[in-house]
Amino acid sequence: MTDNPYKTWREAFDAAPTRDADFTTLSGIPLEPVYGPEEGEFPGAYPYTRGIHASMYRSKLWTMRMFAGFGTAVDTNARFREIIAAGGTGLSTAFDMPTLLGLDSDDPMSLGEVGRCGVAIDSLADVRDLFAGIDLSRITTSMTINSPAAVMLALFVAQAEERGVKRSALGGTLQNDILKEYQAQKEFVFPPRQSMRLVRDTMAFTAAEMPKWNSISVSGYHIREAGSTAAEELAFTLANGFAYVELAREAGLTIDDVAPRLSFFFNAHIDFFEEIAKYRAARRVWATWTRGHYGAEDPRSWQLRFHTQTAGVSLTAQQPEVNIARTAIEALAGVLGGTQSLHTNSMDEAIALPTARAARIALRTQQVLAYETNVAHVADPLGGSWFVEELTSEVERQAEEILAEILDKGRGSMLEGCIAGIEENWFQGRIADSAYALEKTFNAGRRIVVGVNAFTEGNEEEDLAILRITNADEKKQVERLAAVRQARHAARVEAALATLKRQAADPTINLMPALIDAAKAEATVGEMMGAMVTVFGRHVEVPSL
Repeated sequence: MTDNPYKTWREAFDAAPTRDADFTTLSGIPLEPVYGPEEGEFPGAYPYTRGIHASMYRSKLWTMRMFAGFGTAVDTNARFREIIAAGGTGLSTAFDMPTLLGLDSDDPMSLGEVGRCGVAIDSLADVRDLFAGIDLSRITTSMTINSPAAVMLALFVAQAEERGVKRSALGGTLQNDILKEYQAQKEFVFPPRQSMRLVRDTMAFTAAEMPKWNSISVSGYHIREAGSTAAEELAFTLANGFAYVELAREAGLTIDDVAPRLSFFFNAHIDFFEEIAKYRAARRVWATWTRGHYGAEDPRSWQLRFHTQTAGVSLTAQQPEVNIARTAIEALAGVLGGTQSLHTNSMDEAIALPTARAARIALRTQQVLAYETNVAHVADPLGGSWFVEELTSEVERQAEEILAEILDKGRGSMLEGCIAGIEENWFQGRIADSAYALEKTFNAGRRIVVGVNAFTEGNEEEDLAILRITNADEKKQVERLAAVRQARHAARVEAALATLKRQAADPTINLMPALIDAAKAEATVGEMMGAMVTVFGRHVEVPSL
C-alpha cells in the first residue's frame, strides 16, 4: 500500500477492465480518466465523494434501466421486448395501483384503476406472461413495489424456478422501501411495525438464498416528488437506509451482511448543480455513517450504489416536447453525479402513460449522453469546482442536521426515530411545508416554468398521440383472473393460505417460504395480502390538523 492517493487510485484503475472506446475529445485531445491533485480525493476511495469505483464509466456505463408497465402482463412484456431491442440493459417494472395496494383486479376497490398507471399482476400466471421470452439470468429486473413486495418477490421466484432458473442466479432489485410509503407515497397496507417484519424477512431470505439480489432499493425519489428539498430527500432516504440496517440485526445479520446488497434510488430534479452536489454528498454521508456510526468493516458497505430517475414532477402537460430537454438535463446531472443506473422519463408522462415512441426517445436520450457527448470518459468531471464543492458541503451539512434530529427522536436508534417520525407525522409535515414553500414561488412568478407561467405561446397547438388504457383492457384482466381461479386446485390454495396465516402470527418465522408456496399454488396477490391482513391489521393514517 502507498500513502499517495493518486498512486493508490492508479493501481485500482489499472486493475479494472476498460471499455473499448476512444477516450479523446472529438478533436482528438486525450482525456485522463480523472483529474485532480495527487494528494486529493479520487474515485473508488473512502468517503467516495467522487464515485464508488476507481474506473467509473471507463469500465462500464451505467445501466439504462427503463421503467415500464401498463395494461396486462402481455402488453407490458411486449414493451419490455421493445426496450431490450432498442438497447435497454435492464428492466424496471411499474405496477398499477390495485397491485401496489395488494388488491386483485376484481376487487370492487380496483374498479377503473386496473392497468392504468402500471401493469396489473394478480397471480403467477401474470408473472409468467410478464417475463415470457426474457432471459432472467442475463437481464436484471427491478420491481417498484412496497407493501406487497414480499408477495411479488415470491411470485417472481416461483416463475423463475418453473423455467429452471435457480433463485441464486436471479439478479435485480426489489424496492421494498416501506418507510417512505408512510412518509411520502402513501401506498401502505399494514401498520409500520408489521410491514417492517416483512422487510426483515425479505432481507434475511435474499441474503441466504439470492446473493445477486438487492432486497431493498431505499427510495428518495418519491420523497422528492412529494415536495421535499434536496437535503431532505438525502437525509430521509439515508435515515431509512440506516433503519433497515438496524432492522437486519433483528434477523441476526450484520451491517456487512446487508449493506453491500442495499441500493438507493434518487430523483434527478431540474436544479442541475444542486442534484450533482446531492449525489456527491449522499455518498460521503453514507460512507462516514456506515463506517463510523455502524462499524462496517467491508468497504463495499461504505459504498452507496444508486439508481436515478429523472423528475416526473418537473414535467409539464403544456408543450410536452419541451420535457425532452428537461429530461436530458436531469439525466446529465445523474451521470455527472456518478449514478449506477438511470431511467429517463418520457415527454408525455404528465399526460398519460408513455407511448412506445416517447419511451424510445427517452432511451435514446441516455444513449446520446453515453455515446456522443463523451461525458462518461472522465470520472466526477466537476470535482474541484469551487461552486460544486461548496454546494456539496452545504447539502451535506443540512442533511447531517436532519439525521441528528431523527436519531434524537429514536433516542439513539435510527429505526425507532423513523417510526416515531412517521407516527408523529413529522416527515409528512416537513415535506408538506417544503412543497408549499416551493409552490408559492411558482405561483408568484419568482420561478419560471416554461409553458406554464411564462412562454406559453404554442400551448394551444399540441396534438400529442397518447396511450389510452380502456375499460376493455380492464375487463380482459378480470376475465383472466377468473380463469385462473377456475383452473387452480382450490384445496391447495386454501392450505397454503392457512399456513401463511399461522406463520404470520409467529414473528420468529420467516414468511418468504410460505409466500413462495402460496404463489406456486396459484394464490392471488389479494388473497396472500388478505391472509396477512387478518393477522397484521390495516394501517390508517391520522392526518395532522
